Amino acid sequence: MKTTLLKPSRLALALLAAGTIGGAGAAATLGAGAAATLGAMTPAVAAPAPAASAPIAPSSPPNFAQITRDYGPAVVNISVSGTRKVSAMDDDDPFAQFFGQIPGARGRMPAREVPMRGEGSGFIISSDGLILTNAHVVQDAKEVTVKLTDRREYQAKVLGADPQTDVAVLKIEAKNLPVVKTGDVNQLQVGEWVLAIGSPYGLENTATAGIVSAKGRSLPDDTSVPFIQTDVAVNPGNSGGPLFNDRGEVVGINSQIYSRTGGFQGLSFSIPIDVAYKIKDQILEHGKVQHARLGVTVQEVNQDLANSFKLETPTGALVASVEKGSAAERAGLQPGDVVRQINGKTIVSSGDLASMITLASPGDKLKLDVWRNGSPKELSATLGGVPKDKATASSDTREVQRGQLGLALRPLSPQEQRQSGAEGLLIEQSAGPAAKAGIQPGDVLLSLNGVPVRDIEQVKAELAKAGKTVALLVQRGDDKIFVPVRIG
Repeated sequence: MKTTLLKPSRLALALLAAGTIGGAGAAATLGAGAAATLGAMTPAVAAPAPAASAPIAPSSPPNFAQITRDYGPAVVNISVSGTRKVSAMDDDDPFAQFFGQIPGARGRMPAREVPMRGEGSGFIISSDGLILTNAHVVQDAKEVTVKLTDRREYQAKVLGADPQTDVAVLKIEAKNLPVVKTGDVNQLQVGEWVLAIGSPYGLENTATAGIVSAKGRSLPDDTSVPFIQTDVAVNPGNSGGPLFNDRGEVVGINSQIYSRTGGFQGLSFSIPIDVAYKIKDQILEHGKVQHARLGVTVQEVNQDLANSFKLETPTGALVASVEKGSAAERAGLQPGDVVRQINGKTIVSSGDLASMITLASPGDKLKLDVWRNGSPKELSATLGGVPKDKATASSDTREVQRGQLGLALRPLSPQEQRQSGAEGLLIEQSAGPAAKAGIQPGDVLLSLNGVPVRDIEQVKAELAKAGKTVALLVQRGDDKIFVPVRIG
């Protein structure tokens, strides 16, 4: 609810709820062709030059005024109030700033409850008072007030909220309310006109317009939702408001922006309405949301990794680790696998896999098309649910010379194996290409080009048949990641 003002030196995501602490405030694929055969003695005829594409006829702009008149009354302003705990180090607590001048005082100050107020937007989806908004709009709220465009106000009940997808469902006791129509996100096209209505900085029923910039966008630290990216001007207070297509149908919930300042800078992101309705249906039916779980950590496939794994294009989701006892382990997924399709749908980036799992349910069966050791493989997985709590060592150290990898390796001791929970080789020194790629002493080398390594001879054997780039799977602490290293 409190808008995070982001430092100008860093591009970051900002949630779009507006709020303050202790006061009012503002956050044709061509098929194979058949060649015609000319009869004997027919003179050769030069192939005609390909016809130029016909110019695109200009189309009339959408009638945003009509959309706003028809569906603006179904957009609501949401005000929330409550309290939240702040620590002595919290910059939003003025007492912390005062006591911070006294040596040692901050460490003695307990966490305090401070007033919280905020504003956002929402829209009515049923005439008896069901409303969709963002989960972060109503987070920590003890009282939620919904104001309609005709100035009527109602106290709302939060039926449920899902922080993972940032969707919440509210209910007010009213009848015969205006409602929005919902559209088909699959029919939404990049370049299509869209309209947002909301309450930026508390300015109720503000309409702004733009175009769809991209679909299926994955955002840093938020890969569960295939966001719709637009250039529609949205600002703090627009959170939870609807995004309309040019036919007046809601296709998304405005949720986040990219900003260096905390305000709009041309990049805004909306939760697709099909994702929101899936969450809404679970909340209404079960009172909570159950997310499916595959049990892998994945990363992007860049060109170097694609070269290492002999992939034609740098697409797919590269499996970095597989959780023990998970659906992925039962299905036979391994670190180094590149997931290229799920149930026939292409995985272009790692975020595609995460968002497909988000749209699935525990118990759903998936057909996985993976790339392993240079060839395709098909696996089947049955998704699980998200849990409520979520050899004799050798002392020798030798450097791997071939390709100037630049690593000094040795087997893990039994104690190191127990501490790390890993089976691989300890990296004692890192230089040359490995160091340049970010490999550090103390990392554990788990595999090379997807092949698990347990001794130095294995590493040498894999390097002997590798290309100019190798993909090293390393573990640092509890994290595992593939690192491409150029050796040629």
